[in-house]
Amino acid sequence: MIRDDRFLISRRPYAVDLTSLHTQAPSRARINAVWYRRRNGSTVACIGHLWDIQRPLPTSAAEFLARHDDGRYGGRCEGRWDGAWYWGAQEPAVMEQHLEVLRPMLAAYPAVPPGYDGWWRF
Repeated sequence: MIRDDRFLISRRPYAVDLTSLHTQAPSRARINAVWYRRRNGSTVACIGHLWDIQRPLPTSAAEFLARHDDGRYGGRCEGRWDGAWYWGAQEPAVMEQHLEVLRPMLAAYPAVPPGYDGWWRF
C-alpha cells in the first residue's frame, strides 16, 4: 500500500489503526481500517478491516501495509453510516462502538479520525 498525504476519494483511501494488526497462522493477517465511499450520490463512512494472506506473517503494521499490494477486494466493511442510517452489526454494543467512530468521522469529512493513520491506498 502507498501512503498519501492528501485525500482523494477516487483513489479509495483507507485510514488504518496501526496498533490493531491481527495474525492467524499460517498466513492470514488483518488490520482495522475506516474509509469513505460514495453510495447512491451521498458520502458514507465505513468501518471494518483490510486483510491479506502473507507468508511469512508480518510482525508489524508497517510490514503488513508495505507487503499488502492486492486491493481488488478492498476493505471488509463491518459497519456503515450515511448520516441517517446504520448498516452492520446487530449487537447494540458493537453498533455503538462503530457509531462512536463513524458519526464524527462523517461530520468531519474528509478528516482522519483520532487513533487512525491515513490515507493509505493500493
